[in-house]
Amino acid sequence: MEPTGFSHWLVVLVETFAVLFVLLLVIAILVVAVTWVVDRSQTHNSVLRNFPVIGHFRYWFLHLGEFFRQYLYSSDRQEMPFNRAQRMWVYRAAKNTENTNAFGSTRDLHLEGVPFFVNAAFPALGQTHVKPQPVRIGPYAREPYDHAAFFNISAMSFGALSAPAVRALSIGAAKAGIWMDTGEGGLAPYHLEGGCDVVFEIGTAKYGVRTPDGKLDDDKLLAICANRQVKMVSIKLGQGAKPGMGGLLPAAKVTPEIAAIRGIPVGQDSQSPNRHLDIGNVRELMDAIAHIRDLTGKPTGFKAVFGGMEWIEELCVEIKRRGVESAPDFIIIDGSEGGTGAAPQTLMEGVGLPLREALPALVNLLMERGLRERIKVICSGKCITAYDVAWAMSMGADFVNSARGFMLALGCIQSLQCNRNTCPTGITTQNTRLQRGLVVTDKSERVANYARNVMYEVGIIAHSCGVDDPRDLDRTHCRVMGVDGVSVPLVKLFPYPQATTENA
Repeated sequence: MEPTGFSHWLVVLVETFAVLFVLLLVIAILVVAVTWVVDRSQTHNSVLRNFPVIGHFRYWFLHLGEFFRQYLYSSDRQEMPFNRAQRMWVYRAAKNTENTNAFGSTRDLHLEGVPFFVNAAFPALGQTHVKPQPVRIGPYAREPYDHAAFFNISAMSFGALSAPAVRALSIGAAKAGIWMDTGEGGLAPYHLEGGCDVVFEIGTAKYGVRTPDGKLDDDKLLAICANRQVKMVSIKLGQGAKPGMGGLLPAAKVTPEIAAIRGIPVGQDSQSPNRHLDIGNVRELMDAIAHIRDLTGKPTGFKAVFGGMEWIEELCVEIKRRGVESAPDFIIIDGSEGGTGAAPQTLMEGVGLPLREALPALVNLLMERGLRERIKVICSGKCITAYDVAWAMSMGADFVNSARGFMLALGCIQSLQCNRNTCPTGITTQNTRLQRGLVVTDKSERVANYARNVMYEVGIIAHSCGVDDPRDLDRTHCRVMGVDGVSVPLVKLFPYPQATTENA
């Protein structure tokens, strides 16, 4: 009896699936056979030559291992560059949810180098707290900048970041009353969209303000600084993740829009020089600072990662020769633990001083030379929690910048794909399909929440230490665990020098 109706179609469906299964099986066998022959014949990979086909699983497991370790195998305090406990703190702060834990800390408080704060026996009552007061940057500039927030967005370029990411940061920064550093990629309209204060960075390639041969174009710089949102100009000498090397923007990220903003060809790798062509010594740096400050009227300083303080001593001597008004208005000090979209592993892991050593050295030298009040110190380098920021303030920083902290607030999952244009959260990619996942209205609120909560909890630490303003934290309020398991006062490890104003 012939099948009819539903039975007929069921038989047809089963037969179709059977044919497809056999076809797929034949294709799979052919693919395996061809792969076996290719692997066995090639000469450049020993593993695949000895173990054809199955050797490919090694590379898949290496790739997937990052994700299995992140979510399944590593403990809360194991991962690098940021462990799960740090990331979860930022996520909760950004979502403005309860940021408390139960039972006890998972942090090993007895490890050498771990800092902790010294609480006061009788802290001031909560109602005596005051908001951070504005600090003046650039008193000799025509347009000095008064800014209160001590936690701000560090340099991240449009191009390295997507347009939605920059927009969310700009809107969130305006809500929180913090500044946003443009990074070396020029000023994009997305930086201005939220109405926040902007620090314009001039990188070694002078993107956005360059002539065709890579020199500074004064007219372009004047046009940018005519915008009232641009409050300061930073000359980038280097950054912690790749000292002595210029940035690289892969061709896949150089869209027509990015190329127009930066002043470079479309669809080509853009490699910045390893230093400014016109700044080869301290005197030329001082000349550049004076020129830009006189031209724009904005406070002007520089960003660098330090391998030592010898050249800063030379800078102080040059300031004495020219006069205190010639000094840079600020120095952004980046530790070797700083991050970036792409850098050689050798530079990222082995060059430059970490912030923990460089920051107190810089602050002490400026104090010795009587320049501490004249030159404001801004630090960056892996400061993403209130604990990190409070430590930097205790060391002597006036302001703390963070880049990766705000990326986590945007939704970064530390997938380590910033250099591949495949960021799954849409933050560091120019792929519009992936950018769709980043909803600006939602993420801008998280950026603002994160900044507010960091500053609020630094205030809690300050209150616990018996001071009202977080900027009153100093090295007497912090201790560091020693190699013998006994803590040492921070002020003993890095004692304050005596100021000698006659040397300034």
